[in-house]
Order: sequence, then C-alpha cells, then structure tokens
Amino acid sequence: MRVLYRNKSEQHELTVYETKRLYGEKGHFRVLQFSNDAVQGAMDLEEPSRIVLEYPRAMLHLMEQNDPHFNRAFVVGQGIGTIPSYLSDRQVKVAELDAEVVEISQHFFGYKSSSVLVGDGRELLEREQAGTYDYIVIDAFTATGTPEQFTNRSFFSMVKDKLDENGAVLLNVFGRSGNDKLVNAIYTTLGTAFPYIRAFALPAEPNVVQNRILMGSHRPIDVQVRLMAGFVEENLEEGHIIEG
Repeated sequence: MRVLYRNKSEQHELTVYETKRLYGEKGHFRVLQFSNDAVQGAMDLEEPSRIVLEYPRAMLHLMEQNDPHFNRAFVVGQGIGTIPSYLSDRQVKVAELDAEVVEISQHFFGYKSSSVLVGDGRELLEREQAGTYDYIVIDAFTATGTPEQFTNRSFFSMVKDKLDENGAVLLNVFGRSGNDKLVNAIYTTLGTAFPYIRAFALPAEPNVVQNRILMGSHRPIDVQVRLMAGFVEENLEEGHIIEG
C-alpha cells in the first residue's frame, strides 16, 4: 500500500492510498478511506470508468430499472464521485458536508461532473422545491455510521415532498449482517413515508459490518437480481420508528 494523502479534516480522518489488491481482486487501485478503515470509494487505475464497489453498482441498477428515463437526482455524500460521475449526462445535484472530500475527489480521482454544494445535506435538500426529483440518494457517513438526521421520520417525510409523484429514495447504510436493530428501525421508519420499501445486502456471515441498501418508492420496486452486483433481497424484521 502506498499512501498518497492523509489528513484529519473537521469531519473525517481522510486517507488516499494505492494498492495492488482490493477485496481479493488483483490490479491497481486508488482508494479513499475514512475513519475506522472504512473504504468510501475506489478507482481502478487501469480502467477508471469501471465502478469497483458493489453497492453503487446495485444502487444504479435500481435507479435505471425502475425509471430508465429519469433525469433529476439529488445525491447526499460525494465520496470520490462515483454515482454523479456515472450520471453525468443527467441533472444531478450533489451535497457534501466536507469541503476537503470534494477537493480530494477532484485532485486524486479526476471528478469533473456536477458541481458540488458544500454544506449539510439535509439543510440543502430542504431548500429544494417540492416535487423536483426522480431520485434522492443518501450515501453519507461519519465515523459512527449513517448520520441520524438522515434516518428519522421527519427526514423521510421531507424527502417524500421533494420527489415527484413517481420518485424514490435510496439509502446506503452501514449495519451488521443479519438482524441489525438500527437497520430494522431505519427500514420501518422509511415505511411510514413510502408505500413500497425493499432492502438488499451482500450475503455474509452474521454480524459482519457491511453496506445495506434500502429503497422507498411511490410505486412497486422492480429489480433484476443478476444485475445487483451480488446484492440479494432481505426480509427485515419490524423495528421501532425513529422520531425526529
């Protein structure tokens, strides 16, 4: 591993490094890592346009499968810019709390797509007009996981208002595989705002910390399992409703 950059910003401990092996795959990768060794983005330097991590591939499939002609999206959480770069031919707004993450995405990962609004993602989304977006994507993390402000009932109610009549929200949340009480609660709370909800994760042994994808929609959610980058549907237990 060769470290290219390391710094502690106001929000994160940030590291950019290059490695010849990532999750068992050989190659030449450049990685953005946050606190606690959490990989937030990875680029294949031999094929920069390839999406390396499974969860953005799965989220993008869900978006394209359920609305092939969508045009307007709001993304909370920049990372290296994987999702907005892929959607560069559409109208995408990106919100990122940490200005240093934006600079890293541009300098080390060549991000050139939609301009990024620096600030609190929830506050920035609240300023948008009602009924504006086809999709809202929440891909925000702190050292302790998904910020609570993106998981409660009032947030999902606001998200519902910002979506058009056929819109949907996708969340990438950190949780333990199996019966994670917080993930169950986020999923149940999501269901207070949207009539259709589904959950997906990579198969794993119990209690492995992993990305979990939750989706809430105004209409039935379609999925092609073979295009989900290994993610499979989960039947989550009912959890408590997160007020706020």
